[in-house]
Amino acid sequence: MNTRQRRINPDSRTLYSNVTVEIAAACTRPATTDEEGARVSSEHMQIGEVATRTELSLRTIRHYEETGLVIPSARSRGGFRLYTETDVARLMVIRRMKPLGFTLDQMRDLLDATDHLDAVPPPAGAEREELLGRVRHFEQAAAERVADLRKQLGRAEEFAGTLRARLGEDAPAHP
Repeated sequence: MNTRQRRINPDSRTLYSNVTVEIAAACTRPATTDEEGARVSSEHMQIGEVATRTELSLRTIRHYEETGLVIPSARSRGGFRLYTETDVARLMVIRRMKPLGFTLDQMRDLLDATDHLDAVPPPAGAEREELLGRVRHFEQAAAERVADLRKQLGRAEEFAGTLRARLGEDAPAHP
């Protein structure tokens, strides 16, 4: 089943254990028009706004579309990509996974698991447990990578401190 065919629970705020994405109420956004002047639903935003909100480049967002990670929820009459808060939430998951070294396939696997968990109706029994197991695996991998990054940061701070101390010792005396 591809991403467009799945029914996602629009009220879902939790993408996976220990990571909650705040989703703003789309109904409070004013209606806008697309590049051709056609009215765009207040629930949709254009790629430029998505890029600003996610701090991802237009090129990166298009790349994630090409790889099937995030498909725009709609298109304007002129063919422009239109995104929802759910699409932004998916992009934020991807953006958080990237610096931890997860591959596109791993991102796809996690998003697939969370899509199934958020489906209406939600899975039950063994299927739910298998999906939760996949998400747990990613949570553990993320925690390990965060710990590794903390070690690297500690070493970098120690090195910077050593350089500061060295500069302090060798700095010429000011008259």
